[in-house]
Amino acid sequence: MAVPYHFSSFVFVFTLICALGVSLGFNSTSDLDDSLVYLWPLPSEFTFGEDVLAVDPDLSLAVGGDGGNSDIVREAFLRYRGIIFKHSTRFSKFRGRSMYDISKIRIIVHSDSEMLQLGVDESYSLLVAKNDDHSIIGEATIEANTVYGALRGLETFSQLCAFDYGTKTVQVYNAPWYIQDKPRFVYRGLMLDTSRHYLPIDVIKHVIESMSYAKLNVLHWHIIDEQSFPLEVPTYPKLWKGAYTKWERYTVEDAYDIVNFAKMRGINVMAEIDIPGHAESWGTGYPDLWPSPSCREPLDVSKEFTFDMVSGILTDMRKIFPFELFHLGGDEVNTDCWNSTPHVQQWLQDHNMTPKEAYQYFVLRAQEIAISKNWAPVNWEETFNTFATNLNPRTVIHNWLGPGVCPKAVAKGFRCIYSNQGVWYLDHLDVPWDGFYNAEPLEGINSASEQELVLGGEVCMWSEVADTSNVLQTIWPRAAAAAERLWSKREATSGKNITLTALPRLHYYRCLLTRRGVEADPVTNKYARQPPNGPGSCYEQ
Repeated sequence: MAVPYHFSSFVFVFTLICALGVSLGFNSTSDLDDSLVYLWPLPSEFTFGEDVLAVDPDLSLAVGGDGGNSDIVREAFLRYRGIIFKHSTRFSKFRGRSMYDISKIRIIVHSDSEMLQLGVDESYSLLVAKNDDHSIIGEATIEANTVYGALRGLETFSQLCAFDYGTKTVQVYNAPWYIQDKPRFVYRGLMLDTSRHYLPIDVIKHVIESMSYAKLNVLHWHIIDEQSFPLEVPTYPKLWKGAYTKWERYTVEDAYDIVNFAKMRGINVMAEIDIPGHAESWGTGYPDLWPSPSCREPLDVSKEFTFDMVSGILTDMRKIFPFELFHLGGDEVNTDCWNSTPHVQQWLQDHNMTPKEAYQYFVLRAQEIAISKNWAPVNWEETFNTFATNLNPRTVIHNWLGPGVCPKAVAKGFRCIYSNQGVWYLDHLDVPWDGFYNAEPLEGINSASEQELVLGGEVCMWSEVADTSNVLQTIWPRAAAAAERLWSKREATSGKNITLTALPRLHYYRCLLTRRGVEADPVTNKYARQPPNGPGSCYEQ
């Protein structure tokens, strides 16, 4: 194993060298605006120069620190090497040359912990410098406190690398680069709905892979809804009779596989079961969960069997999903069914409850079950809007209906996730890229202590009209606009003419996604997921 060392011994000298003669530009061989930096999301701090470096197609890995030898790091290096060197270099003008400018990437990880939870350190430093008389080191170096910071550094390094068709080599423009980077928010999510349309395992993995390119770190998996129940629950094996067909299901092993695949990319998976509404499909296998055959949701609040079922599901799911947050839904609960079902109506009378109070009772009981399994419950905002004072203090409020909820939630001491449907719902095809980009999770929150309670936000991919044929096109590139808002400094993304400062960069990033096999649609179409309306360059849609 390579001996670990620290940037601190040469960062000052390197930064001074950059500051003495570097103009901030990105002078590539294309016709890009050279006043912009084509990294997405934009790093926190960076300096760069005017050199062009050739990267060895046999790029090797050296590791250091307690965590450098992690499988997460080594597998990520192989993935990114495959991304960087997609073109054959058999006839490269550099072929036979004994020395490339960058022949090794050194990754130093100080911690050997691979624990992936909310707030894990994702910061990193990246140095890319030429090996000559004027620099201290001739290799790319990533230093991070955790393996997950190293993953973010590898993504940034991969975006610095570009194939030159003249020399048939991979090059890094504007070197030397020194980047110090960290995310603005700890929660940067994408919600994926697999109930309205089933998504095969490979498609979910494709979504997860693409999330890592934008440095998103939470997949909110909305597995189940009223239309279908595709997940295997060993304790209650009839539940997945609620799947559309026997071919549209997820086994326990499938779910494990998705969670592990995501972890290798620094992405947590937050599962959701949406109760007590949005749960009609549960009764396909267990009809006793319905208030009556003709009145099928919300779930029957009057039966202990309902809460035994919730507990059993969460017990099984706790074995699969290690993330500390679990989403319990709680939105759009229409209690008319309880009022119109005689035995439920009798139960309400016996317990001196109104249907609204029974809704609260159901949500709070489900929260207690989740907390008993060491989860912090997440609920859609209706629970806060209806009975905020009675929610468990550990509750995370998930905004969706509109603006202004997170300020109210954090003022009462709750944590909040921002997903205002007017700007961050991907199924709203008429919301343009700048709607996503300009949305601000901290809007209306001025207190520093209250700002800290906003975990971040997520864009939501509801799938009523999306399936395997178009889900990636609907997600990208608009999700990337939100991703930069969640990662980059607020002052770097706000108060500017984004048509000049962000749009050219997002065009470039969209093309990067398509080169990587992500079906990202043009940035500026009137409606999302529309194909190009004529011939033209990817970079000028």
